[in-house]
Parts: sequence; structure tokens; C-alpha cells
Amino acid sequence: MSGLQQYGILFGLTLGTLGFVLSLYALARAIGRSRAEAGKDVPATAGQLSRDPVWVRYNARYTGYALLFLAFDMEMAFMYPWSVVYREEGLVALLDMGVFLAILFLGLLYGWSQGVFRRQ
Repeated sequence: MSGLQQYGILFGLTLGTLGFVLSLYALARAIGRSRAEAGKDVPATAGQLSRDPVWVRYNARYTGYALLFLAFDMEMAFMYPWSVVYREEGLVALLDMGVFLAILFLGLLYGWSQGVFRRQ
């Protein structure tokens, strides 16, 4: 198959996908007509009107928790594939994982120094 034929197939698939998405959008617009209601524009929480303004600033102290969660979530995401490769690679894979865990440990120490683990 030549390069021009492959681009033709790719172009056809793109047009087909775009046509499918637009037809689903048109079908949804035709079937599900929306009605304007006053209650739809009111910010509500759990079915009750919110007492606070809609645009509330969140406390920045939660970013530390989020960053630590992401760091250790990534650790678990990389541990499983590493354990599969460890059997084949041996000591090199063990040293690589040691460096990876040392970097994560530095992130843990940084979070600790910033007081992320102090109870508020």
C-alpha cells in the first residue's frame, strides 16, 4: 500500500468519524429539545440553593495534598511494570527504581518541611 493510499484511508476515516459525530449531535438536538426554566440557572448544591457565592476561592493548603497524592500515585503506576521488567533486567532495574524512589522521597521531605502533614 502506498503512502498516498494510506493518507486516503486516513482522510476517509476522519470524514466518517466527523460525519458520525455531527449526525449524533443533530439527532440529539432534534430529539431532546430543551426548555428554558428559571430554576436551571440557579446554582444549587444537593437540591438546595447555595448560601455562598458561586465563585469561591479554595484554600491553597490543599495543593500540597494533591501534589503528594500525585507523586505517590505515579509511584504505584510505575511499580507494577517495573516489577515485571525486574526479572529480566536484574540489578540495573533495581538501581533505576532506587533512584526513582529517592526522588519521590525528596518530594516527601519537601512536603514535610512545608508542613503539609501538620493537622489543621
